[in-house]
Amino acid sequence: MSAVSACAACDKDGGGLKACTACKLVKYCNVTCQKARRPQHKKECRKRAAEIFDDTLFRTPPPKGDCPICFLRLPLSYTQYQECCGKIICDGCVCADIHSRGNQKCICPFCRASASLLEDEKNEKMKERIVVGDVVAMFELGYRYQSGTGVPQDINKALELWHRAAKLGCAESHCSIGGVYFNGEGVEKDVKKAKYHWELGAIGGHVTARHNLGMFEMNAGNVKRAMKHLMISAGFGDDDSLEKIQKGFSDGHVTKTYFEKAVRAHKKCIDETQSDQRDAARHILGNIET
Repeated sequence: MSAVSACAACDKDGGGLKACTACKLVKYCNVTCQKARRPQHKKECRKRAAEIFDDTLFRTPPPKGDCPICFLRLPLSYTQYQECCGKIICDGCVCADIHSRGNQKCICPFCRASASLLEDEKNEKMKERIVVGDVVAMFELGYRYQSGTGVPQDINKALELWHRAAKLGCAESHCSIGGVYFNGEGVEKDVKKAKYHWELGAIGGHVTARHNLGMFEMNAGNVKRAMKHLMISAGFGDDDSLEKIQKGFSDGHVTKTYFEKAVRAHKKCIDETQSDQRDAARHILGNIET
């Protein structure tokens, strides 16, 4: 009998069979049969489960959302979270709004609410956003606890907020949790936990998490897996990932065709997220930072 219609352990046919939750290859009529078959099935199960996970892990996620003002795809960086309304706005629109108003009172470019310049007031607004389930506010406030911006520095509080946001699907939080465990920042260093959270972050579309996985696999000697990760993150506009693929081409790890594909994907993303307004904002902010 086929595995689809019969129990893999006792060969009993009939309804009510449940598939192995890990590999989906075989079915059992009850837990007893599943446990009895486990020694023979374990190796095949683990192999298939790993294949299923890789199918998910290496699937290219959808692009980031658009700026709610200019409707262009949001870039990797040069964006600002608005704690008043929860919108993420590109710096191009933020700077353009400030320029159009001159020295008038600072307001949100989207909802036009008064914007505070005081860090403790920003944190209070984020706490209000958290009450209504804003996962980005959870992540942002967690980052502030990590850095001590407007609040006492507290990595445990940061992790608490990040774990809460991660459970609600926040890829940014998974990336940050992975970084904390990888660096042993206030917790015991745990590379397995770091990789686990980076994988969840990458599946959720976080580019830094994807790049980190590429470097993790590269350092482990898994060049093929590393390049697959870096190809995805380069396609989302990550310069460091493209540089690593270029080095991989120079070292003979990838073909010229593979490298050229990465260059095209990277350029396509940059073109989609670029505008004169955003270029001007980067120039202004670059001068402020220096």
